[in-house]
Amino acid sequence: MRQERLFWLSEDDRLHFPPVEAALSQPNGLVAVGGDLSPERLLSAYRQGIFPWFEEDQPILWWSPDPRALLYPDQLRVTRSLAKRVRNAGFTVTLDTAFGLVMEACAAPRSGGAGTWITRGMRHAYEDLHAQGYAHSVEVWEKQELIGGLYGVSVGSAFFGESMFSRRPDASKIALVWLVRQLRAWGFRFIDCQVSSAHLESLGARDVPRPRFIRELDGALETKGSRPLHWQFDAGFHPLTIGGDSAG
Repeated sequence: MRQERLFWLSEDDRLHFPPVEAALSQPNGLVAVGGDLSPERLLSAYRQGIFPWFEEDQPILWWSPDPRALLYPDQLRVTRSLAKRVRNAGFTVTLDTAFGLVMEACAAPRSGGAGTWITRGMRHAYEDLHAQGYAHSVEVWEKQELIGGLYGVSVGSAFFGESMFSRRPDASKIALVWLVRQLRAWGFRFIDCQVSSAHLESLGARDVPRPRFIRELDGALETKGSRPLHWQFDAGFHPLTIGGDSAG
């Protein structure tokens, strides 16, 4: 039985993390505590399969849970009812046109008055990543109103989903369908969903052991992306023109 200990990071050593194999088993996947949310450290973390998650009154906590929930673009599950909404809801879907608004909406308190882990510092950090072309958002609009969306981080051919929100039924699912299909067209290998849930499983996400995730991430990092700083959907793109989903 291995001896577990918690690693503390200094703000000076921005690229150093312990190996993910050293993550605690309880709580599952806690790798390290402390450091900062500089773009350099965040990108280093994602490239090693690590992401930050912490509450407002906590130090920065860094995680790499085992197993890891992944959604492979060709395994997206679109039910008939969701496909109908994608096709006929009358919404407009965009990429990278309102990153700050999407983060603000994701940070808003959820039902039951629960707080948010998307702190002000988190928002500033990911807005910096967005300005550098690493963080991206999908927006769903009803006329001029933002009604749903998601954001995440892209490195190589991997996309790390961070958060999503809906102000209309299925609006966040519609955002995900558009994103996954476009990422598939661009040759992305997977969308990291971090931790599994019934909602994600219904869309096709599945758990993989952490060692496999790290191997797949290493392969995705070998792909040198040539996308512009701010993304757009391909001309003429529509997610239902690309097959590969299963309907139910």
